[in-house]
Amino acid sequence: MRGFYTIILLTLSNIFMILAWYGHLRFAAMPRFSKVGLFTIILISWGIAFFEYCVQVPANRLGFSEYGGPFSMWQLKVIQEAVSLTVFAVLAVFLLGSGAMRWNHAVSFLLIVAAVYFAFMK
Repeated sequence: MRGFYTIILLTLSNIFMILAWYGHLRFAAMPRFSKVGLFTIILISWGIAFFEYCVQVPANRLGFSEYGGPFSMWQLKVIQEAVSLTVFAVLAVFLLGSGAMRWNHAVSFLLIVAAVYFAFMK
């Protein structure tokens, strides 16, 4: 169960991360945010990233083998990257309006899934 909860928390963490890193790129389309300066954007992103860390740190502690979890540090990192790419792909298409995923995006995703496979090989 710790592995399952770790992945759920990493997914939630990555939702906050993607919004903090890329959400501001859509501010120009929002009348309230269209004229804010870079410093304000940075503060908003930091505010969102705070919640990312509030979920990311417990996810890593819960999943890390030295704290009773099922994953090594290497495995946690590879899982985090795969979750990050998956969350980014979904949010980019449906929320951030970046257009459809192309074949080369799909291939890069499959290569990261392959990295997860190799990270778990004994």
